[in-house]
Amino acid sequence: MEIVRPTLILDKEVCLNNIKRMVDKASSKGVFFRPHFKTHQSAEIGAWFRNFGVQAITVSSVEMAEYFADQGWDDITIAIPINIYEINQINSLAKKIKLNLLIENKDMLIQVDKFIKSPVGMFIEIDTGHNRTGIMASKTNQIDALIQIISKNKNLNFKGFLTHGGHTYRTKSKYEIFNLHFDALLKMRSLKNRYLKDYPDLMASLGDTPSASICDNFDGVDELRPGNFVFYDLMQYNLGSCNFNDIAIRLVCPVIAKHGSRNEITIYGGAIHISKDSIINIDGKNLYGQIVIRKGNEKILLNEKNYLWDMSQEHGILKMTYKDFDLIKVGDLVEIIPVHSCLTANLMGKYITTDGEEITTIQQKML
Repeated sequence: MEIVRPTLILDKEVCLNNIKRMVDKASSKGVFFRPHFKTHQSAEIGAWFRNFGVQAITVSSVEMAEYFADQGWDDITIAIPINIYEINQINSLAKKIKLNLLIENKDMLIQVDKFIKSPVGMFIEIDTGHNRTGIMASKTNQIDALIQIISKNKNLNFKGFLTHGGHTYRTKSKYEIFNLHFDALLKMRSLKNRYLKDYPDLMASLGDTPSASICDNFDGVDELRPGNFVFYDLMQYNLGSCNFNDIAIRLVCPVIAKHGSRNEITIYGGAIHISKDSIINIDGKNLYGQIVIRKGNEKILLNEKNYLWDMSQEHGILKMTYKDFDLIKVGDLVEIIPVHSCLTANLMGKYITTDGEEITTIQQKML
């Protein structure tokens, strides 16, 4: 396999181990596993999940739902509030597959109530602290109003409550993740108990990789929807969600220049390849990725004093220590662990596996 430009490498064995571990965990906790496919966005990687018995999935757009429906997935939740402009595509999808939608406000539900033509499942999104979308669990009057509209439309089937604990990504320790997860559990369990008598099949659906990876208490949860775990990344590693050897992808970039006067190395690989998602480094600056070097078959993650610290469209700038500056030479290929694998995978649009296989994503189909 010849690498001549920024290339996203996927360690298939690590990826399969990540899938198996999460499948086994969901099974052991007695919760239904509906993984989020927004991270890998690939029909081929989706097929790997099938080999572990996964039958239902989560996606982040109608377009992605269409892509995976074409691959034979027939039980899909679109985990973003409904966009009424896509109602024709939603109606078309709902004729072919078991489709679940997400609602969080009455104004949009009134529109859906008018224009939906085929049966769909409806989850009410609950904000358990992320403060992105969703209704606060305490706002039961708003929830009652939504359920009332849903229950009067024969095409709308109230499925239950769904939340994404995205605020776990902003934590500084495992202890914080445990606390936020337990708080979400209490809120979801309280809502479920309030409505269970009238809706005995009601589900509580939870989805975020940090809590799914670290926590063991899922009492009251019926469904688990993590996504990033399939690859993990530097953010998850720093949160303690995974070990370094659980990170399945890396961006391999050619080294095109070195500047010893400022201990910087320039790589061909910039914001259009890895994204500008960052975390704050120990020096207070943005860190966009960390550097991996190899000694034989051993992968070594250089410390935070050596890191991807600046980018333009095509260029990336590595800040190096004086001690480690000569580890990398012009003409080498350097491996970067991204801060957020979801965005890097979305930008790159394809993977080369460690077996030399090329795997494309929905992004390639859209070109």
